[in-house]
Amino acid sequence: MPEEDSKSKFTINWRRLVEFVIFNTFTWYFLAFNLFAGMLEENAGLMPWQKIIIWAAHFGAIMGAAIIGANFSGKLISRINLISLWICFGIISSFTLIAKTNCITCILLFSSILGVSFGLGLPSCMGIFADSTAIESRGRSGGFIWFAVTIGCSILGIVSMFIKSPMGRSSVLFIWRAVALAIFLLFKPKEAFTKVRKHPSYLSILRDKRFLLYFIPWIMFCVINYLIIPIIPPNIPYILKIINFGVTSLFALVGGVVSDSVGRKPVIIIGFIMLGISYAALGIRAGLFAYYLYTIMDSIAWGMFGTVFLMILWADLSDNMASEKHYAIGGLPYVFSALLEQLFAPFIETIPKSAAFSFASFFLFLSVLPLLYAPETLPESVIRHRELRRYIEKAKKLRDKYRKN
Repeated sequence: MPEEDSKSKFTINWRRLVEFVIFNTFTWYFLAFNLFAGMLEENAGLMPWQKIIIWAAHFGAIMGAAIIGANFSGKLISRINLISLWICFGIISSFTLIAKTNCITCILLFSSILGVSFGLGLPSCMGIFADSTAIESRGRSGGFIWFAVTIGCSILGIVSMFIKSPMGRSSVLFIWRAVALAIFLLFKPKEAFTKVRKHPSYLSILRDKRFLLYFIPWIMFCVINYLIIPIIPPNIPYILKIINFGVTSLFALVGGVVSDSVGRKPVIIIGFIMLGISYAALGIRAGLFAYYLYTIMDSIAWGMFGTVFLMILWADLSDNMASEKHYAIGGLPYVFSALLEQLFAPFIETIPKSAAFSFASFFLFLSVLPLLYAPETLPESVIRHRELRRYIEKAKKLRDKYRKN
């Protein structure tokens, strides 16, 4: 009995530690990405085609590093060592953002280093998170992480507004990433919480019908969402940005709780339907009310999708195998669509808004079709057990009510 208690405590502590590293990584990258994007925008010596190449190098480095890191994790290098080296790399890369140069080779190098600093160890962190959480509570844990990430990004965004110098912002990045390294090295267990798991090949994952039925709608959502961004006016009221962060963070928690209660699939379908309605509203009449409606529904969807697609779904589909590669592939549409935004933004801006939003709404509704055939990843026994427990609780309340009467 004492051994089980010790193992349970060990698992919980290791999970909390990795949850903090994931939170630190996303918030660190949010600020680093904004700083890097600002540098490129202010660099008058760069031609538009050069900026496209720089962004391609950056997002390509993220995707390549994630695939390589997931492939090596637990095989050529232990998870703990990989994560430690990865965080150190992020600390070093924090100061590459202060360099002011028109040298295209140097900027390409800096953009690639920043991409590797984000993508290399993230699948390993997500794999440990998957190993140390039970499937019936993974939604709540993932929802809490995405909630913390959204709140943390908004706080860092506000802090960066008061720090004008690139050196000051880079110092914030350096300190914040160094905090992650210090906590990780101080509290990590002597041996990582890992189970002996089979490592699937990338090809076997892509041949999995269940994986594809969720992966294809996720691709469609990411591509459509990012390609629509250039059409949305940049001078929308600031209150919409506050609403965006607030609603996203709230529904990250809601999405996690609901996905543990009724399943992942209903949460995803609801998100797609809401987005389809919001895009249809913008296509009919792009007024202020339509933008408020779009912001609220888009934030609800991103809160739920961030929890389900980025945190929990790929672990569910790994079938007790090592889930690093599932997370690496599952994150590719999110990154690749951001690259597509940079590549096609000038062309998309020329498309009439009504036509673009109607087109987006149509394809979002189409993306729901594969989900109708996708199996629920939360075991039916868990859903039935929770339904029975809720029924028993209601029966007890009715019994107590009638006893009082």
